[in-house]
Amino acid sequence: MRSWQAAYAGLIPADFLARLSASSRAAAWARRIGDGGRVLVAEEDGAVAGFAAFGPGQLYALYLLPEYWGRGLGRALHDRVVAEMSGDSAILWVLATNERAKAFYVRQGWVDDDARQTETIDDGRVTLEEMRFRRPLP
Repeated sequence: MRSWQAAYAGLIPADFLARLSASSRAAAWARRIGDGGRVLVAEEDGAVAGFAAFGPGQLYALYLLPEYWGRGLGRALHDRVVAEMSGDSAILWVLATNERAKAFYVRQGWVDDDARQTETIDDGRVTLEEMRFRRPLP
């Protein structure tokens, strides 16, 4: 939850981020994993630094706690996920205003394929504009 709050600070309303709870996020991830998804966890010195969630043909999420940003853990976690995904290519959706994430994924070989979607969260109070990226799988 803290990684999500840090990643979206200034991009999503602060009151929504402040109301996030571990239990609500856990329920959402349990549903996604139940639908054939997997989660990999990044650790450093025995501490959880972040996680990535993915499923058939899609990277759902990749988040690190901010104190681990810039250390290469995100790239290593990403590379492990890509290696474990099956198929010819994969997609991911990124918040259109999240320049940090977009730059990260472009460095990892993802390309904006011009698909866009609008998602609403927080009972319709928050609207998210997302961009789809695609990349071939090894």
